[in-house]
Amino acid sequence: MAVVIVVTNQKGGVGKTTTCAALAGIFRGRKKRVLAIDMDPQGNLSFSLGAPDRGYTIHDVIKGGCDIRDSIKTTHICDVITSNIMLSGAELELSAVSREFILKEALEKIRDNYDYIIIDTPPALSILTINAYTAANDLIIPMTPEILSLQGISQLKQTILAVKKYYNKKLNIRGILLTKYSAKQKLAQEVEEMVGIVANQLDTVVLRDKISVSVAVAEAPAHQEVITEYSPYCKASKDYIRFAENLYPEIKAF
Repeated sequence: MAVVIVVTNQKGGVGKTTTCAALAGIFRGRKKRVLAIDMDPQGNLSFSLGAPDRGYTIHDVIKGGCDIRDSIKTTHICDVITSNIMLSGAELELSAVSREFILKEALEKIRDNYDYIIIDTPPALSILTINAYTAANDLIIPMTPEILSLQGISQLKQTILAVKKYYNKKLNIRGILLTKYSAKQKLAQEVEEMVGIVANQLDTVVLRDKISVSVAVAEAPAHQEVITEYSPYCKASKDYIRFAENLYPEIKAF
């Protein structure tokens, strides 16, 4: 049964989509069965993974307009369930009493078909985010070493704790991942210390592995390639591989 990994932060521009794509590429490269789900109405993960914009999307799935199996598209990287701007209306469209469990229930039909399901979330605290948390095994929180990024995690904290209390007691917050990191920046070191305080409040850790700042990270999506394929020898690629192997050591067996 698949491990469901959700990558999240209230703040945009912190590397959520890049982290999802990198994990998908690394897992697939280790011969794992991977499904990526784009829960962001902007559809950046869908584009980054080269998924076609036709056919059913995650919006159709959560609205009950299709079976989740009919929404899966296959790309050169992994299987993908795409998103589009229609998903932005989900907050108003989903009114059922158990609306927090819609994604979790849909995934039950396909979890045995994959080793990992990776979910990218929108930069907002919405019913989409809550659905992702409710369905998740693991939560990864990327952030840049900036004060505003830290603020985003502080705002996220109450939502995560509420989901753990009411919807998903087994939700495992694997850690906070620092992205666009440069040890030479004094601010990065100062923010890292403050992040430790928030991590303690969430009963998690600041992950030892950090993702270095790299222009290749920004270039890879334009070529619809994951960073580890687009620029396999850059420092950020090596950082992502080390991060994935340390967090999921079972992939090292390949």
